Amino acid sequence: MTHAKAWFGLIVLTILTRLPAILHPAAIDDEKVYAVVANVMLDGGLPYRNAIERKPPLLFWVYSSVFDAFGKYNWAALHWVAVGWVLLTMVGLYVIGSTLHGRTAGILAAGFYSVLQPFATAKNLAFNGEVLMNLPIVWGYALGLGCLGRTRNRLEVVLAGGLLGFAFLLKQPAAIAALPLGLYLLLSNGVAEEGCRPRAGLWAASLFGAGFAFVLGLVALALYRDGILAEAYYWTITDHSIQYVFWERALEHTALFAAAALPIIIAPVFFRAQLAAAWSGHRDELATTGGWAIVSIIGVAAGGRFYPHYYIQLIPPLAVLCCPFYAILVQRYSADAASARQLRRAAGWLGVGAAVTVVVQLRQLSEERAASPPARFVAEHSLPRDRLFVWGQATGMYLEAQRQPASRYIATFPLTGYIFGMPLRGVSTKDRIVRGSWQNLKKDFVHLPRFIIDAETGPDARYPTTEFPYLSNLLAVSYHRVYRSREGDVYVLANEVNNEKFDQAWRAG
Repeated sequence: MTHAKAWFGLIVLTILTRLPAILHPAAIDDEKVYAVVANVMLDGGLPYRNAIERKPPLLFWVYSSVFDAFGKYNWAALHWVAVGWVLLTMVGLYVIGSTLHGRTAGILAAGFYSVLQPFATAKNLAFNGEVLMNLPIVWGYALGLGCLGRTRNRLEVVLAGGLLGFAFLLKQPAAIAALPLGLYLLLSNGVAEEGCRPRAGLWAASLFGAGFAFVLGLVALALYRDGILAEAYYWTITDHSIQYVFWERALEHTALFAAAALPIIIAPVFFRAQLAAAWSGHRDELATTGGWAIVSIIGVAAGGRFYPHYYIQLIPPLAVLCCPFYAILVQRYSADAASARQLRRAAGWLGVGAAVTVVVQLRQLSEERAASPPARFVAEHSLPRDRLFVWGQATGMYLEAQRQPASRYIATFPLTGYIFGMPLRGVSTKDRIVRGSWQNLKKDFVHLPRFIIDAETGPDARYPTTEFPYLSNLLAVSYHRVYRSREGDVYVLANEVNNEKFDQAWRAG
């Protein structure tokens, strides 16, 4: 098979395995909160001030750019952009693998990422922070390892640092991925420049750091210009202390990832001698790629929550690490029965896993195609200019109702102290309520929202409104409940409701 045909097959495979997302008419998992922030920005608001979320600013800028180009709530466009983003990441992996080990290794590295990135659950189909940050990380490594030419020049090293800085501003764990590459540049021959050989490594590492710092400084200036630098620092850096380590989830999801990615985990664990031989002549690059994998493991564990999508950051370094091992098996396929058998087992495992994953994802997403009843009620009984407040972590209801939030708290974790991760029954989080958040909510409610959805209802509610005096009094005095469902209750301003005639009056505007 020619490499052109192999790439055609990879593109088709990548699209087919993302069809559940491409065909899904709504946001998926993390896309919900990012899309709400992006839409607020398109309406003239600012992240961290008019819509609070804890991700770095470039992530929201990417989302707002997509919606600005293709329209709000255009999920097909967002998911096609995600596919393109994955394909560009695959090209970067191909460049690294093919430069170091030949084209077959590059194709394999790209193929591993294509098959494994959406592993196991529909949540991994989301255009999330890990998918976003992998692209600049991979290309940063391609530049830093000198994969675009026979030697690295100064510009490539600066660009590599800038790409790692860009990745950090998409998702925080990307910052640690810069460490192995920086050490590689420091300890290797550095850049190809006459007259600086004795200090080439220090020079290269300095250029790399300068590129990283330049991107951070440029974005910091933009945030300062908008007056939100302090808020951005708080929500992206300060508000990330670890309260609990969810060990049960760590064991469960690590086992799930290990099962899905078994072929690329087996090689570095059980075939170290063969892997070292496959990397012969590239010892520094092997150490750097191994370091990349190690710091990615740290990135997965850093928050203590071990969500499935956290493991996506592990796939690129593992794919690069093991691709020459499998390239040798491909070369020996016809002549060595053992190599052929091992290769078929790996391909079969990945193929079955991909097929099962697509079926599971289609089933999971089929349950999320329709808007939730409370959001649908608001959409049917409101005007586009009306503002909505959702009490709880149900940020997606803003999208389902296609109404903009009435408060900066698009998810109410600052008001409740909610701890991200598994539900913690019997654990009070009120000591974690962000100082001044309720005063800010009162400021936001100088002009009361016409609709409030209380998504914390029922016997399993963790934060019922009755535990928060300001909100419970507000609902009792100023609002009338007009709709009840298992997913939540809908309230409308009491002075605009005439009970029996509510529907007709509201439709009349």
